[in-house]
Amino acid sequence: MAPSFLSLVSLYSYYLRRCFTAAGLFSHTLKITDETTLHYWGPKSHLVETNPKKPTLVLIHGFGPAAMWQWRKQVQFFSPHFHVYVPDLVFFGDSATESGERSEVFQASSVLKLLENIGVKKFSVVGTSYGGFVAYHMARMLPEKVEKVVIASSGVNMKRSDNEELVRRARLESIEHLMLPESASQLRALTGLAVYKKLDIVPDFFLKDVVSQLYRENRKEKMELLKGMTLGQDDQVNLTPLQQDVLIVWGTQDQIFPLTMATELKGLLGEKTRLEVIEKTSHVPQIENPARFNNIVKNFLCASS
Repeated sequence: MAPSFLSLVSLYSYYLRRCFTAAGLFSHTLKITDETTLHYWGPKSHLVETNPKKPTLVLIHGFGPAAMWQWRKQVQFFSPHFHVYVPDLVFFGDSATESGERSEVFQASSVLKLLENIGVKKFSVVGTSYGGFVAYHMARMLPEKVEKVVIASSGVNMKRSDNEELVRRARLESIEHLMLPESASQLRALTGLAVYKKLDIVPDFFLKDVVSQLYRENRKEKMELLKGMTLGQDDQVNLTPLQQDVLIVWGTQDQIFPLTMATELKGLLGEKTRLEVIEKTSHVPQIENPARFNNIVKNFLCASS
């Protein structure tokens, strides 16, 4: 592993922190229970108090690097219009727990406790991929607090067979090898499915740096998170429709959760659900086409119910 001062990933991490700070977000760490501590990016409390009518938006990251790596363009775009909070889920970034709970339901309850502790009364939530699972449970658990829901590239309706097919598409031995790559070749398999544009020209030394810097921390606990999910455990989908207005955003070329899952999910989440697709993007449209993604989400959030 290269020293941090020679690591391109470490240098970019510094740049990301500067971007978040320039958008008016600050790094906070809060102990929400005796066992669990969450790190999050958000405004300072006095900034919220001076503009209480500004709505609140919570961004929930997917399985992979910490939140800072997944929401840069959204933080920069939405911060002028919303009080933006970007938590790191448990075992990502500086968030951790001594609890044995590992489900996405536990992640949802932890984020809800965080928001309660910092005084957030009502909010809308955007979740991508694994973060969409968390956002779904947050909306289901506290519909009186969650105003609108955006589920992006997230197979909340995932079945066990979907996981098996995904592993076959990746040509890897297990879902852990795909979602928690240990080598440049495994990371290349993941990006090949998650990103529309081919990244064949990216050298192995850079991919190894990404694996070393972003995927090694809390690896054992993250594997437990994958095994602890309540969704996708069998071949029957049993979702409770949501009460809120729901927006589903999907990339047309998503190979992690194919577009057919988005169409099915729209029918499962209730009559107040709409679907928007973004051409020439795969599993991370918020990164691949942030301008289109951001405008779709903003129009949905700002529209009257």
